[in-house]
Formats: sequence, C-alpha cells, structure tokens
Amino acid sequence: MLSFIFEKFFLSIITLTGVATLVFFLFTVLPGDPAQMMLDQKSDSKQLEILRAKFGFDQPVFNQYFYFMNDLSFISIHSTDKNHFTNYSKNKYGGFRLFKINNSIAVIKLPYLRTSYQKRGKKVLTIISETLPNTIVLAVSSISIAIFFGLFLGIISGYYKDHFIDRFLQLFSMLGMSLPSFFSAILFSWFFGYVLYEYTNLNMTGSLYELDDYGENYTINFKNIILPSVVLGIRPIAVIVQLMRSQLIEVLSKEYIVTAKSKGLPMYKIIYFHAIKNSLNPIITAVSGWFASLLAGAVFVEYIFGWRGLGKEIVEALNTLDIPVIIGAVLVIATFFIIINTLVDIIYAYLDPQIKSNFN
Repeated sequence: MLSFIFEKFFLSIITLTGVATLVFFLFTVLPGDPAQMMLDQKSDSKQLEILRAKFGFDQPVFNQYFYFMNDLSFISIHSTDKNHFTNYSKNKYGGFRLFKINNSIAVIKLPYLRTSYQKRGKKVLTIISETLPNTIVLAVSSISIAIFFGLFLGIISGYYKDHFIDRFLQLFSMLGMSLPSFFSAILFSWFFGYVLYEYTNLNMTGSLYELDDYGENYTINFKNIILPSVVLGIRPIAVIVQLMRSQLIEVLSKEYIVTAKSKGLPMYKIIYFHAIKNSLNPIITAVSGWFASLLAGAVFVEYIFGWRGLGKEIVEALNTLDIPVIIGAVLVIATFFIIINTLVDIIYAYLDPQIKSNFN
C-alpha cells in the first residue's frame, strides 16, 4: 500500500510540474512587457530597466522558466546578492536555510507565486488566500445541494422506472446537463433576484461578506449564497440523478433484493438498508470529480453574481492581464484536482485491492 501511495504521489508531482510548465510558456509568449504592466504608462525607460533586472524579465526564456520553477519549489536556491531577483523571492517568502554554496544558499520555503502586476505588488498567494475560502464555501454548498436532491430524485426515478415521474425526471436531468452554467446564472439572477425579488428577497449580486451601511465592518449575508450555489449544483444534480437511477435499477434486480421482497420486507427498508448502500460507488467518483470541477467552473458564475471568490478574481485578472494572478490561480485549481483525484484513488485502492494490483 505504501508503494502505491508513493507512486501516486510521484505521478501527482509530475502532473503538477507539467501544468506549471504549460501555463508558464503559454503566458510567456503573450505580447506585452511585464515591467510595463507593473508600472503606469508614464514610467521612463530607466524605471523599466531596473524593474526588468529586479524580476529577471531581461533574462532568456529558459532562464526565466528555471527561476519560475525555483520559486514554486519547496526547496530552492537563491542568490545572497540583495539586488538579484532570486534573492527578492526568497526575502518575500522567507524560508529555512539549509546550506550555502559560494554566493547562493539553499532554503526550504513555501511556494512563491510572485506578486500582482496591478495591485501594487500584493503577493499572489495573499490574493488567493483572501478569495479561495469563498469559492470553497460556494463549492461545498453546491455539491451538498447536488448530493441531497440528486440522490432523492434518482431514487424516485429508479423506483418508478418507465413511469410518468421517471420520464419527467429524465427530461429534467438532460436539460440540467445541457444547460450552460453562465446562461442559467443570468437567468436565475434576473428571474429570482429581479422579477420575483418581492417574494424571494434575494439579491441579483452579492458576496458572503459585505460592508455594512457605514462602510466600516463586514457582515455575513448567507442569502447571497443561495442563487449561485443552486446554479452551480444544477449540472451535478442531473449527473447524480442519472447515476443513482441506473445503479438502483441494477441493484433492485439482484437476487438478494428479490429474496428480501419474498420475505415480506417493506420496499422502503429494502431501498434504504440494501439498495442505496450498494449503489453509491460510482456516485462517490462523480461527486469527487464534480467538487474539483466546481472550483474551476465557478469562474463565470461568481462573476455574474458578484461573488468575491477565486473565479471572479481570475476574470478580473484576465481583463487586466495580471499574469501572476492568472498563473497562481490555475496552479491552485490544478493542485486541488490532483489532490482530490489522488485521494480518491488511494481510498479505492484501500477498499478494493484489485484496483491496486491493476495499477501495478
């Protein structure tokens, strides 16, 4: 089991390195001078030259790639020269000194995602740490809604197979899977936040934390999470309904279910104590994948509802070409995907040794 975990961990590191490499070269080839993006249009050539030297923008592309990966690594090498850009990243994020070689030192530190071009040198990790919790709250609430309603409707659909109720729920699930999140976000925001505002009292836009009327303190407004979480939960609900229906129909045809029926056990007990338990494996896989997807898929939904999360931050960074924020957000989302998928694989390998043997 330990060797399996080590192999999965090693593959995860390779995957994350590949993602980091891809996003670096993708955004490096974009037109525009990073130094110019960090300063206003009135900056002179001397200021630009100093800034390029400070951050290494004047280096060849592959040198910049090495320094980029050096910043991301937990163990990295930095110059002792105070004017060198590798010393800048070390000082910005500290670290525990390991050893010194000539004019360079090796340190253990947290990954350094550099600083924003547009927010006056604010650290990217600080920006992400301020917005990511809101996105996680939104994703958790969305997947919770999806699990509850998806399982409930899937059980009803499977129990009333080929009935009118089943056909209606199948139509609902197909519509939910085909409806883009950004379109349903606009529709829900307009309909429930504007047309029916007198009845719902829901805002068209708003975040979890909002300034009070005096602009001094933040207050928690839980009602603002209702519309975006429902919109994000529509597609997972549709998927869970389909999976639960098909699995329940298959399980209800098993011999032990037929035996339980012949003994006079009530149908609701058969479904609750036997059928549901043996139908959950593919749903666990779907839920884990969808939870990671919600972190990335919340981009436009957060922007439309004005939810101050990582998705909204990505859209704003794209509008202003704030490259470090975009790269940092992509790497964080990719890390979540990799961690969740790796944990699911390890749990499955623990529960089913055959998966581990197939992997080997």
